[in-house]
Amino acid sequence: MSDLSSHVPILQLTDVRKQYGNEGITTEVLHGIGLTMQPGEFTALIGPSGSGKSTLLNIIGLLESPTSGSLLMQGRETGTMSEAELTQLRGKNIGFVFQFHHLIPAFTALENVMLPLMLAEGRPTPGQRERAVWLLTRVGLADRVDFKPGRLSGGQQQRVAIARALAVNPPLILADEPTGNLDTGAADEIFKLLHEINQESGTTFLIVTHDPRLAQRCSRVVELVDGRLVA
Repeated sequence: MSDLSSHVPILQLTDVRKQYGNEGITTEVLHGIGLTMQPGEFTALIGPSGSGKSTLLNIIGLLESPTSGSLLMQGRETGTMSEAELTQLRGKNIGFVFQFHHLIPAFTALENVMLPLMLAEGRPTPGQRERAVWLLTRVGLADRVDFKPGRLSGGQQQRVAIARALAVNPPLILADEPTGNLDTGAADEIFKLLHEINQESGTTFLIVTHDPRLAQRCSRVVELVDGRLVA
């Protein structure tokens, strides 16, 4: 792998703060967060419940705006972007994997994976189907492409969600407790799959996990306590 330090960071947060409330009664949940991630990193974000992990992930995912501070995505300042610009940036640059897969029950695995491609291009195309089949094959579901979520195990559903997150080939994947709803064996398999994708494609991963065993298998661990990064 090439020298990652020579690249523009995937992500750069500087003194990011987040407050909730109004009419003079506010609560600050993130206190001056500074975080830089380089291309190809495989990073775990850990911390106790209520430490601000979900809020931080939402800000990094451009789903919420910080109250103050700056967030650069591949060198681009996001604070001055319009909602339309943020939506476009998010759609092209960030893939999401959640604890609960959020697949559409009426769609097959193939259709669920094709959905981000159809949204990006405005209509279905043969190329989208080809990529979706390739991704489902990559995550070990070549024989399940026409299955709807109800016919898949929890681990298989999460594999579909991973394939969907990779559909538009984003440089950054945000995974929020992606193994939290799975048994130990399935969790290990999903984590192994994420790491393989990171190694093969250079996709950057930020993985929120409560499992210290999995966190220690990441190349970097970042800890959030009471809204502050401590490691």
